[in-house]
Amino acid sequence: MKHLVLPALAGLLLSTGLISASQAVEILRWERLPLAVPLVVGQERVVFIDRNVRIGVPESIGEHLRVQSAGGAIYLRASEPIPPTRLQLQDVESGALILLDIAAEPAKAGQALLEPVRIVEGDEPAGRRRDQAGDSANADEEPGPGTQTSTARRTTPVSVVLTRYAAQNLYVPLRTVEPVAGIVRVSLRRNLALSSLLPTLPVRARALAAWRLEDQWVTAVRLTNTAAGWLDLDPRALQGDFVAATYQHPTLGPAGRSADTTVVYLVTRGRGLAESLLPVVAPIDAMANLPPAAVAGQAEGSREKEARDEK
Repeated sequence: MKHLVLPALAGLLLSTGLISASQAVEILRWERLPLAVPLVVGQERVVFIDRNVRIGVPESIGEHLRVQSAGGAIYLRASEPIPPTRLQLQDVESGALILLDIAAEPAKAGQALLEPVRIVEGDEPAGRRRDQAGDSANADEEPGPGTQTSTARRTTPVSVVLTRYAAQNLYVPLRTVEPVAGIVRVSLRRNLALSSLLPTLPVRARALAAWRLEDQWVTAVRLTNTAAGWLDLDPRALQGDFVAATYQHPTLGPAGRSADTTVVYLVTRGRGLAESLLPVVAPIDAMANLPPAAVAGQAEGSREKEARDEK
């Protein structure tokens, strides 16, 4: 299903001026189950959400549903009846999805106006008012010296968090991706040359996507076997300055088979993948741990290249 993607600047809610103090707000808890948001034709319904999201609207209802966003709110207005349809709200920073099931019906006589909806995380207390002006005013302030940050509370290494998040984005349905605070997707250079990444193996490498958390980057690189035999994948054969490297699969099947492709997740510190490839030299030579046969094969290949260069 194709979607029209609309950006929604949905930050912390400033309730003053958006809704009156006496107007009720329906609280919906996001617990990875679709949230029902009924609509009435001709009436506008407001959805408040405490995060930056993109809105995916199916093309089939694009002409009958007006979607706007402003000041931390999403405005939905149906011009005609709409059958049950699912909208996707995607967190700009983490990529996590929130699913809304909408359906628009004609207004009935004496029907009250629809209440605004506020979406909260499943573990957020119902009475907590994160939309108060005081919280919003301090939302962008830098933490003080005594403030405990997410970095101090983190128990899992950043490289593990990044690798797990990247693998989930590529290999599981997006609705099941575990959101991670602080992870942002970063731009990736097109046609990044990766011929020096695995020089000892007959593989074709292509960078797919990259994410950043704190001072570390993870880049997902697709590897495709170009030879007729099976290949064993050894992280020590990777050439570059990496904090960690993880293969999705330990082997590659012969070219042309379904198993001839996999992904390697490369974690770098302080810079992206493009700046971590050769000729940058890592402080530790991982090739020293390879079996003698593999090292000899690479040395022979280097001598052949030097001979060709001399000619």
